[in-house]
Amino acid sequence: MGASKAHISDLERGAARNPGLELVRALAAHFEVTVSNILDEASATRVVPAADSSQVTAWIRMIRKEQAAGHDLETAAAEARASFENMLGASLDAQQEANWAAAREQIKEALARPVEFLGTLSLRKPRRPQWYSGGAPGALHWPALEAYLLTRKGWKAEAVASIDRSSTEVVSLLENPAQSTFRGRGLVVGYVQSGKTANMTATIAKAVDAGYRFIIVLAGLTNALRRQTQRRLEDDLLKRHRHSWLLHTTDDTTGDFRTPANRWFVVTEQAQVAVVKKNVTPLRQLIKTIEKTIPAHRERLPVLIIDDECDQASVNAGGQFNITQINQLIRTLLALLPRAQYVGYTATPFANVLINPEKPAGGLDDLYPEDFITALPLPDDYFGPESLFGRDPIDADQEQPDERGLDMIRTVRTKEVTFLRPASARGRHAFEPQMTPSLRRALRYFVLSTACRYLRGQRDQHCSMLVHTTVYTSTHHRLADVIRTWIGEFKAELASPQIHDRLERLWLAETARVDPEPFGRVTPSYAEIRPLLGDVLADLEVVVENSASDTRLDFTSGPRKFIVVGGSVLARGLTIEGLTVSLFVRSSSQYDTLLQMGRWFGYRPGYEDLPRIWMTPDLEEAFRDLATVEAEIRADMAVYREQDLTPADFAVRIRQIPGMTITSAAKMIAAEACDISFSGEHLQTIRFQHRNAALLRDNWAAGARMIDRALRSAPVEAVTGGRLIRGVPLDVALEFLRAYQASAKDSFSAALLSYIESEAARADAPFQTWNIGVVEPRNALPSGQPLGGLGPVSLVRRARLNIERADGAADIKALMSRRDVLMDVTTATPATDWNSVKRVRQREIGDRTPLLLLYAIDRLSEPAKDTHYRTALDAVADVLGVGLILPERGQRRSYVRVRLPQEDADETEDVAADMPEAEGEV
Repeated sequence: MGASKAHISDLERGAARNPGLELVRALAAHFEVTVSNILDEASATRVVPAADSSQVTAWIRMIRKEQAAGHDLETAAAEARASFENMLGASLDAQQEANWAAAREQIKEALARPVEFLGTLSLRKPRRPQWYSGGAPGALHWPALEAYLLTRKGWKAEAVASIDRSSTEVVSLLENPAQSTFRGRGLVVGYVQSGKTANMTATIAKAVDAGYRFIIVLAGLTNALRRQTQRRLEDDLLKRHRHSWLLHTTDDTTGDFRTPANRWFVVTEQAQVAVVKKNVTPLRQLIKTIEKTIPAHRERLPVLIIDDECDQASVNAGGQFNITQINQLIRTLLALLPRAQYVGYTATPFANVLINPEKPAGGLDDLYPEDFITALPLPDDYFGPESLFGRDPIDADQEQPDERGLDMIRTVRTKEVTFLRPASARGRHAFEPQMTPSLRRALRYFVLSTACRYLRGQRDQHCSMLVHTTVYTSTHHRLADVIRTWIGEFKAELASPQIHDRLERLWLAETARVDPEPFGRVTPSYAEIRPLLGDVLADLEVVVENSASDTRLDFTSGPRKFIVVGGSVLARGLTIEGLTVSLFVRSSSQYDTLLQMGRWFGYRPGYEDLPRIWMTPDLEEAFRDLATVEAEIRADMAVYREQDLTPADFAVRIRQIPGMTITSAAKMIAAEACDISFSGEHLQTIRFQHRNAALLRDNWAAGARMIDRALRSAPVEAVTGGRLIRGVPLDVALEFLRAYQASAKDSFSAALLSYIESEAARADAPFQTWNIGVVEPRNALPSGQPLGGLGPVSLVRRARLNIERADGAADIKALMSRRDVLMDVTTATPATDWNSVKRVRQREIGDRTPLLLLYAIDRLSEPAKDTHYRTALDAVADVLGVGLILPERGQRRSYVRVRLPQEDADETEDVAADMPEAEGEV
């Protein structure tokens, strides 16, 4: 053998002097052979075996690293080989030559492989033959970006593959840059803090590889957002092939677009980039520069305009004859360019889908996404509204862990808010914020969780806490002073044994509520993190980030440990790196504003079990409702995509939440209310005023009256799951539904009652008779009072969620089980999923007879012993819950949408009637 252990040690000792030796180590780890085998002189005389897959994988990694440095494939392969041979002190043997060649060919094939556009994420117009099918052999920018994400940023292969697929779909929907003239309008919908920028960057890379020569990125309203976008674009994409890009903007504070020295744009071999703030001055300078560019040059520049946070400022909020300035400037910009593709990116598309799609006579086109709308897939490991706040229930008896939000939300009592934010603008200057119990607990937990991250080896990563209480800047600075004072006092307190007792109880209480095991983490004991508390406090910085502050968040100069106090500047786009703890009591009644304030959405690698959010009960409820709205919009898009409809054929509908507005009224000028079907839905009461004895008594009495009247028309029969009365007249059911009231928010709405009445009035007269059932589990306790002529009925157990609601109601989250849908069905069938059991019922019962179910809920309803999410119902009396299964037919529910210019009212009604609804709650 020509190599020895001593030779290997010599190589390893040289690692500090020559970083290229990392390549040797990578190969050694993957090849599963020793360096002595690689250097075996006899290998040159052997017959070359087939390439070894593990060694090929290692070579691919080495070549990818070189691609990430900006080399094309051939150069990257040659550099990787040269580095290895240099470290090895010898040429590749025949086996290594075969492995190297195989790796090079695999990468080449992957880059050249055409991608079939399946349109799995998008609504789109019918197009000419597909012009883009993924990367070509000569592609320069996407291969480098892909390699950079994999090797330099350490992203998972699955995440990069997802970005590759979704960005390919977006580029496929762009206009072909080879056309002499074109205009395109598209929209990409992501999730808040979910990596939209990564998709945007990949789309830019592939678009330039495919022929676009000028990229204009409209990046937010503030310098901080514009600089952040510029910096990310440069770091992730432009620096890979810096000589291939001509930058018209920089990440300096004064780096926004300014008129160039020659006052116009020229055509160059380089791809040109301008990252421009959505303010009047830079946009006007950009437009003037385009106007001064000679038409022949404009015609040679296919332009891709990316509008980041496109629902902010870009949407016209002034009406057809009073267009707002930013919207007017963007329209003017597009009108000046003969070859222009506009793509908006946002996580809150409410305003964008409500843009008036009709072009005014003689006017400029607005930004309605008439060509395509793409909904990016929910990324793995993403903390979004659904994972944090939960989603609508599926089944009362089989509630799964992923149907609840993670137990990371903590309550700020309403009375504490008066000490954290001024009650009105008038009192803001005299307001002095105070340290409250919730803020103190959140700060202590932040110190503990940061110490835990230190122990996990994340000391060199950013760790942040957000405190967002109000829009008023004067309050921010005073609250920051309160926190700084607390830090000083807390440092002194650490000398006291009593404080450590309290901190240990806090740490044990918090870590008991979120299991780290599903995230692959282990929770350390308090004794393990205690020695690190002083280090954390020494590292803490309190920063005010608002429009009036002198300092700014800066995550570029090493790992920072920030407590960030701020307002509107933090409410959109700006990423707070390493965000672990948030205290949020800023109020807003608008969907888009509230969702964008959720800076805690995103990724938490290595500390997935540690995030916590302190907020008021009404804000928690609002975020849970918005999680449903988000899911419903995407569900709508999926259905219409399957029906092969386009953004010009249908308008995205947005459900209205009582007490909230979708976006600003000025952006909803073209919106109209629309009625959507209750057809095929199952509805259930899930919130109850459990301490209101009079209301509970009245509901029980209403149920008893209905049972008595029903028994006059038909006998009761014992069925699986309870007792049933068939053929009950419509007026009996309607009388009960009008009388019943679960809580202030959850009553049977006028829209639902109107739907039932309108269906019953149709020519074929459906809904004239109803089946009424009482759900009764076996071996259950009897109710304390009779339910009409049925006498005492068996009680169901429904514990409530352990959250404090603003209206004081108990939220049980789910009342019905899937098998309950089949109470009036004689066909034996397993209760698999909601849609299938409703189809079974529809086949047997038909579309004319609804099913109304009563649930007598045990007033105590203790939860299962192993749950941290629920507590005893503890009602003042047994509670009557109601479930309603409506056959699939058609018509109404409260949503809004934009009116499409070519629509006919009857056609719109038909499309709505075919739309399967998300499961509702009453």
